[in-house]
Amino acid sequence: MDKIRTIAIDDEPLALSLVTGYIKKTKFLELAGEFDNPLDAMDFLKEEDVQLILLDIQMPDLTGLEFAGSLLFPPKIIFTTAYEKYALEGYKHSAVDYLLKPFSYPEFLTAVNKAKKIIDLESSAATLVETDNQFLFLKSEYKIRRINFGDILYIEGLKDYIKVYLEGESRPVLSINTLKSLEEKLPQDRFMRVHRSFVINLQKISTIERSRIIFSDKYIPVSDQYKEKFNDFISRNFI
Repeated sequence: MDKIRTIAIDDEPLALSLVTGYIKKTKFLELAGEFDNPLDAMDFLKEEDVQLILLDIQMPDLTGLEFAGSLLFPPKIIFTTAYEKYALEGYKHSAVDYLLKPFSYPEFLTAVNKAKKIIDLESSAATLVETDNQFLFLKSEYKIRRINFGDILYIEGLKDYIKVYLEGESRPVLSINTLKSLEEKLPQDRFMRVHRSFVINLQKISTIERSRIIFSDKYIPVSDQYKEKFNDFISRNFI
């Protein structure tokens, strides 16, 4: 079983030491980092995969609530605080649980087990491909979306997530995933990578101009690395 990568954020050294100690003694958790400043943790999250945060609320510069609200795709969060009045506001940020300081290891274990259950369920359902190979399920924000292959125009890969652009929808579906992992789930006869950041639906191409594929107002470049394969596809379907 893979361990849940976890970080702890607390500006109080004793509180931070207590939480990190609890994380280390819990077999299904991996302490990926500990921070006394949420701004440092923010930089860490840009580079590292983290599934769970033990997050203090009362901190200088940036509160735990402000920190949680700043994350586009936040990991699971368990708030820790000495002030019970923040409990309701914490749940507004979709917190898994709320630990009131000082809390015991059994209380901590109850909270992280709750997080583990949610993470395990989401992991098993994050990307499920049906046997008819016509659609997949993709985790997006706090939901699991069914994505029909025939509705996909193109997919854009960014550093920490992907954007799936669908026909008839003005906003893309955002998901924490890699372009490579999603590309492997797509039918190879219908989809092609044409750039390190783009996979396109070949059946949705309507206009090509100067090595660029045009989808409405979006111009997708065909990079040199993929140009030969793409030109071969065009040649096979050219009159």
